[in-house]
Amino acid sequence: MTNTPTPHIEAKEGDFAKTVLMPGDPLRAKFIAETYLENVKCVNQVRGMLAFTGTYKGKEISVMGSGMGMPSIGIYSYELFNFYGVDNIIRIGSAGAIQDDIKLMDVVIGMGASMVSDYVAQFGCPGHLAPLADYHLLSTAVESAKDLGTEVKVGNILSEDAFYNDRPNSKDAFKKMGVLAVEMESGALYLNAARAGKHALCILTISDHIYRPEELTSEERQLGFGKMIEIALETAIRA
Repeated sequence: MTNTPTPHIEAKEGDFAKTVLMPGDPLRAKFIAETYLENVKCVNQVRGMLAFTGTYKGKEISVMGSGMGMPSIGIYSYELFNFYGVDNIIRIGSAGAIQDDIKLMDVVIGMGASMVSDYVAQFGCPGHLAPLADYHLLSTAVESAKDLGTEVKVGNILSEDAFYNDRPNSKDAFKKMGVLAVEMESGALYLNAARAGKHALCILTISDHIYRPEELTSEERQLGFGKMIEIALETAIRA
């Protein structure tokens, strides 16, 4: 492809598989590649945003960090969809629970992504465009979770630009509307996929609770998300 390498990805044409798993942390991408994939090749190190391609149960799969926030995943997912021929991106990340019945280490799948962000404005849609997951990836992930014996919660999640928020009780309205959890990337991913005619899904592990003093350690965040990763990998080989 004429647009590769890009300013942000040094990989060459053909270096990425059709399906990419995308954690926020590039070290988590490295951990997934080394733990779950075979015949692994590192295809990107620019800005430390590590990317790898290998095989899982005989199918080629890539895994790449996205960085934190919608601007970061917006860049990487755009380039993967539009310049590297990637068809599916499955975000695997952490989230803060909003609903009372969601606990640490629960797995949440984002059917839709409400947003506190201006990212959607660039597409020029009048009114409010609802960023949604790809139904095939979503239904495949739910079936994969059942096969693995892992309970998941499926529903609306919240993508926010601000991690440190100056507004008090900013999540209260979303909690009232049944939003399950909050994170910082999926809205942009879903929008980029829709614009490119591609497919995206967000699978999350709860790392903290917005309304209770509960949180995982940084090491647990990096290494303790096995159930989510396995669901994503099984979804990838069925995609």
